[in-house]
Amino acid sequence: MKRILVVEDESAIAFGLQLDLQGEGYDVVIEADGESALQRARKEAFDLILLDIMLPRKDGFEVCRELRRDGSKTPIIMLTSKTQEAEKVLGLETGADDYVTKPFSPRELRARVKAALRRTAEDDAPTFRFGDAEVDFARCELRRGDTPVELTALEFKMLAAFVRNGGRVMSRDQLLDLVWGHGTFVTDRVVDNHVVTLRKKIEPDPSKPRHIISVRGLGYRFDG
Repeated sequence: MKRILVVEDESAIAFGLQLDLQGEGYDVVIEADGESALQRARKEAFDLILLDIMLPRKDGFEVCRELRRDGSKTPIIMLTSKTQEAEKVLGLETGADDYVTKPFSPRELRARVKAALRRTAEDDAPTFRFGDAEVDFARCELRRGDTPVELTALEFKMLAAFVRNGGRVMSRDQLLDLVWGHGTFVTDRVVDNHVVTLRKKIEPDPSKPRHIISVRGLGYRFDG
């Protein structure tokens, strides 16, 4: 059973989240302030944290920042009533994996929770195979058949981003954030050039790609 820590100071919202998530089969723990949540997250293992931003004692940004500084990789979804883009960006920059703006539907939140847990499970998988290639995430290596393929750090990060988001169209902006990091200025052309180089290393025929597919006007999709 997956354990979820809900950090929410509004008791009605916290209780509603607890009932809804328990109905989905999760073990749910509630904390009403940031300091208590931080201490509990440091002592106990959770599979996911739903973290409100406006909290007593420590706000959600501080809690998220300190957990990431501790080395925690637990997925964090921010809950916020704020709609300003800057607030969302700050949440992601402090280490949050996703955010949901209040008021939100239970159905949307459940979908976000499932997606975050699924990504974590995929990230924990030691290897991934597609075509004649195998990605070893623990060793940061790519092999085709029995032959190692040399990748730069950026190329491996790009391949990992594609693999972990397989089947979904990814925009160039999404690739920029995942590969180069938030706030890095890189042109779309640089992204495209790296895709071309990566295709040469993983595709049987780079001129007719089977794995990294261009989606006109949107970006790229990885088919395993």
